[in-house]
Amino acid sequence: MKIVKTTVFPLFVFLLFLGSSSNSFAQAHLFSKQTYTNTVGDSLPYRLLVSDYDPISKYPLVIFLHGSGERGNENEAQLQWGVLNFASDAVMKMHRPIVIAPQCPKNGSWGNFSDEDKLQDTPTKTMELVMELIQQTIKNFPVDKDRIYITGLSMGGFGTFDVISRNPDLFAAAVPVCGGGDVSKAATFTSVPIWIFHGALDQSVSPLLSQNMVQALTKAGAHPGFTQYPEAGHFSWIAAYSDPMLMDWLFRQHK
Repeated sequence: MKIVKTTVFPLFVFLLFLGSSSNSFAQAHLFSKQTYTNTVGDSLPYRLLVSDYDPISKYPLVIFLHGSGERGNENEAQLQWGVLNFASDAVMKMHRPIVIAPQCPKNGSWGNFSDEDKLQDTPTKTMELVMELIQQTIKNFPVDKDRIYITGLSMGGFGTFDVISRNPDLFAAAVPVCGGGDVSKAATFTSVPIWIFHGALDQSVSPLLSQNMVQALTKAGAHPGFTQYPEAGHFSWIAAYSDPMLMDWLFRQHK
């Protein structure tokens, strides 16, 4: 799998994103800093959003996987792209999600694929920690286990395909953005509602990876959603996560 950094971008793209997401930036403080540490001492920094809380409700859980450019251990960079859209007033009012946004360490990866995008037998250590964090969140918060969602961009899009290939029964829906996966595994996650996004002009992650996955899923009997933005390059996540139709679709999905 080719890892592409996502932190360098043209000024006009930054201004577009800044103008469309100022409300989300203003709510970044709603994501508290947390660290998950397992019984053998392995740790994973993450940010946590709890939109609402009452004694009787169950809440949808969203897992957000960032791109390669946001790797590190400062527990900040993973808020740069996409995830703040889940902290908008409209989303928190209408859908009240719990959101966890872990941070992958430098030189690490969410997905474990060969150079030919073949899924390897075991997940990465980081993905193992993500799965443990999901279980801890289910234990400690009133999570609706029929509404657990996974999404990610670029490297996180690959990670999304990785985790639903290994754990299809856990997730109520998946949204991989400008990613790719092992098309030979498509039949293993046909039960997971999925909406795939990509930019037609993406030169970092080929849109053919998403197109081939859509074709494989359709052949396996699934009904994947697919949006290819005709004038978008690698930053297709700007349009994807700001689309209210995506948010409405995602939070309607139940197991």
